[in-house]
Amino acid sequence: MEAQGFANTTPRGRGRSLPFGAFEWLLAMRYLRARRREGFISVIAGFSFAGIMLGVATLIIVMSVMNGFRTELLGKILGLNGHMFVRGVTSYVTDFDAVASKLEKISGIVSATPMVEGQVMASSRSNAQGALVRGLHEKDLRRLKVVSDHILLGSLDGFDNGDGIAIGARLAKNLGLSVGDSVTLLSPRGAITPFGTAPRVKAYNVAAIFEIGMSEYDASFIFMPLQEAQQYFRTGDGVTALEIKVQNPDRVKALVKPVADTVGPCCDVITWEETNRTFFSALQVERNVMFLILTLILIVAALNIVSGLIMLVKDKGRDIAVLRTMGSTRGAIMRVFFISGASIGVVGTIAGFLLGTLFCLNIETLRKWLSELSGTELFSPEIYFLSHMPAEIQAGEVAAVVGMALFLSFAATLYPAWRGASLDPVEALRYE
Repeated sequence: MEAQGFANTTPRGRGRSLPFGAFEWLLAMRYLRARRREGFISVIAGFSFAGIMLGVATLIIVMSVMNGFRTELLGKILGLNGHMFVRGVTSYVTDFDAVASKLEKISGIVSATPMVEGQVMASSRSNAQGALVRGLHEKDLRRLKVVSDHILLGSLDGFDNGDGIAIGARLAKNLGLSVGDSVTLLSPRGAITPFGTAPRVKAYNVAAIFEIGMSEYDASFIFMPLQEAQQYFRTGDGVTALEIKVQNPDRVKALVKPVADTVGPCCDVITWEETNRTFFSALQVERNVMFLILTLILIVAALNIVSGLIMLVKDKGRDIAVLRTMGSTRGAIMRVFFISGASIGVVGTIAGFLLGTLFCLNIETLRKWLSELSGTELFSPEIYFLSHMPAEIQAGEVAAVVGMALFLSFAATLYPAWRGASLDPVEALRYE
């Protein structure tokens, strides 16, 4: 009988053991050890440990990847598109240099960049593809670090003076272009003739090739000098929009009224939240749903702890009765089984935290290794827009996952521990 090994620990004449003392810990750990007669219980404990570990690790990995995905997309989108746009209501924005100077004096605004934007069909000798053209001054394009710091071929020197353009790396690859090659742009905004509007066609030399790292932008964006864009799209002395960047993109709504008062009723003010609301709302919904679904792994693991402890209590009924007759209290018995179950959850949570953190820190290396091992491309840039797999670990979310795992582990032990403490010694020993 296992309880006999602890007979001298709780004699009636020397008082009871302290709560969560050495006796209770020693007995709880002995119950968790595998024995030939109790092997099935140890198997359940092992599966419970594995479930808690995988659940915590999976939640940390998925939440970190979703955070990294949102941060990278937000950085790419806002890094290229700006945080706020001022567009003319009925016509193009004129006197844009003066308006830009006024806007940059508003507290919280970093820059106001005039630009001309239009859609074209870009074609080469080998292929043709739709593209989005933006006309900027050279100084403004250099200030756009997401482009100027990622020039693969060529340079932006003399961008305002020549007829060269900068195109994305994927667009250049699709059209079979390199620096110095000629690309033809076709726009429906051409000259008006008696037979209708004739499309405008003009050839430009490729002066630079850039790679932002977001496949959708690298495959569709073209930058050309502002004056050339005004002539090509026939905007006259105006621009299609003023692109504004602010210090804190999350508080861009607070600047809408000052900007609107500055530009007057002739222009509309549009924020990045309005233009990308559907996209980022979908990301947030997907993130919340993934969290709820993956939480089920932890719940299943907690149920395994419950079933394992119930079987352990049933198997140790005789030991419980002997310990009760020797002076152990119901609280002591309850704490023994609580320690047995909670230790599985605590150790599993710690192991899951370490596994999830290590996986996130090396996620790109693991992705490449798995891609080579399986012979398929995991996290394709054409589908997920990004050229690498991001992961951003947030301490608050990790703490929430760990706390939830510990809570479920502790809660799972309460009912089996109470059942063990409520066992009647007389009934347990009646047929012994």
